[in-house]
Amino acid sequence: MKRILKFFAISALALTTVSCDSYLDVNDNPNQATSTTAQQVLPNALAITASTIVSYNDYGSGVAGYAANAGGFGFTGSPYITYNYSTNNYTGLWSGVYDNITDYQYIIDNTKNDPAFAKYNAIAKIMKSHQMQMLVDQYGDAPYSEAWEGVNNLSPKYDKAEDIYKDLIVQLDSAVYIIDTFGDANNVGASDIMFAGDMEKWKRFANTLKLRMLVRVSNVGSLASFVNERFATFGSSPIFLTDDALVQPGYLISNGKLNPYWNTYHSNAAGTASGAGRQYIPSKFILSLYTSRISDPERGKVIYRSYPNTPSNQLGDQTDGIPTAPSGAIAWYTGTGTANSLGLFKGRTMGQPIILAAESYFLQAEARERGLLAGSAADAYKNGIISSFRYLYKDANGNVDATKNPTTDANAYIAANTDNTAGANGNNLVDYEKSTNKIETIITQKYIALNFIHGHEAWSEYRRTGYPSLTPTSTFVSVASQATSADRLPKRMIYPATEYQLNSANAPAAAPGFVFNNPIFWDIN
Repeated sequence: MKRILKFFAISALALTTVSCDSYLDVNDNPNQATSTTAQQVLPNALAITASTIVSYNDYGSGVAGYAANAGGFGFTGSPYITYNYSTNNYTGLWSGVYDNITDYQYIIDNTKNDPAFAKYNAIAKIMKSHQMQMLVDQYGDAPYSEAWEGVNNLSPKYDKAEDIYKDLIVQLDSAVYIIDTFGDANNVGASDIMFAGDMEKWKRFANTLKLRMLVRVSNVGSLASFVNERFATFGSSPIFLTDDALVQPGYLISNGKLNPYWNTYHSNAAGTASGAGRQYIPSKFILSLYTSRISDPERGKVIYRSYPNTPSNQLGDQTDGIPTAPSGAIAWYTGTGTANSLGLFKGRTMGQPIILAAESYFLQAEARERGLLAGSAADAYKNGIISSFRYLYKDANGNVDATKNPTTDANAYIAANTDNTAGANGNNLVDYEKSTNKIETIITQKYIALNFIHGHEAWSEYRRTGYPSLTPTSTFVSVASQATSADRLPKRMIYPATEYQLNSANAPAAAPGFVFNNPIFWDIN
């Protein structure tokens, strides 16, 4: 048995040269029984990831211009509108992500010596990379290589953000190799509440996440050779997500068991409107991308109640009051607490999106446009828009409404916004073929597709690219911004107080201006 395990480990390393920790570690006892608790830990870990996505979106949607504060709430002086974050802001995100990754690390550690549980190992590696990548995008350097040693190391060092990125990409390659090599391993089945054990979909998810990371660092000069090397590992016919990746544990109409996105912004099981949903309304900036800068009535109507007369505000203003709405609903978006709908809030038991197919296609479009990936950038771009329409047209059960046609409406949207029919509105914002800045066109459409779903990703993409373009009269920058940076926007989040209390020897010093003057390594604008 030990000789077989040694062969597997050497083969994995020799054929891929990707794994920093050999999948089947011969230094561990190969005869030790592997705990089946991975089957119990995985669904809970995925469900927690789904909730964490909502926390990321909550932070990102404010700073990236999707949501503004409604009047009547105590936002005056709040870091939500000043961007002047302290060590006491968003602390639950940091601790929650590390707790979640600890679950995935537990699966990795307890399955690495048993080929029968190889699929669990691969999934856990993918999801650990997913969670850690998003954390690095908001904080930068972070504990990683020593972060999960438990009581053996209570003060883990901070690894450089770019080094973490590189290793996460390596781990994704390792996970894909494991899936390809150990196809006869136990079926994950019901434990997998995202893809129900479909490992090809997990490969697509891993490749899409890897693509996201490689595109994000593609302009970092010091990583140029690494980026080219890792793009080459996709091969000639890479597969990426073609449908939305949703966590669906079987959400129920019961307190504590609702979809976390619905529960946070819409209403509870009894239909009582959420306070968080009432305190946010759309920003003037995001609405302009449906009503004036671009004509996008079909997506506008399916998202916003009373479109185009939806209440809006500029972040930091206190002018608009609390909008009223029907019982069990919030004024600005469609959907109620008792019936399924379309748009963002499809129903109390809807699946929670982790990565959208639209993002997958827009990533492919950018990579192709930059010459990093073979294929038609224009085709991927169009598929991204169609996928955005498709997601919004799905109901709580994941079925596209019979009265809607995503392809027809996406084509009509593109036609209505070409620069020969919509003037400046179409230039660089919708019309890919005639665009003079195709990267701006791609990122603008990705921004629209991610609207109040994955605000954190839109915020990362804005910092990386500077798109969508802001002007003095069309901006999402808060009027109450205290940022000292040239664009009056923050560059990162600040580490929680617990890091300075418990790991002060390693946590980067949070000097005044830290949030405004220390961009993440890929933010080279």
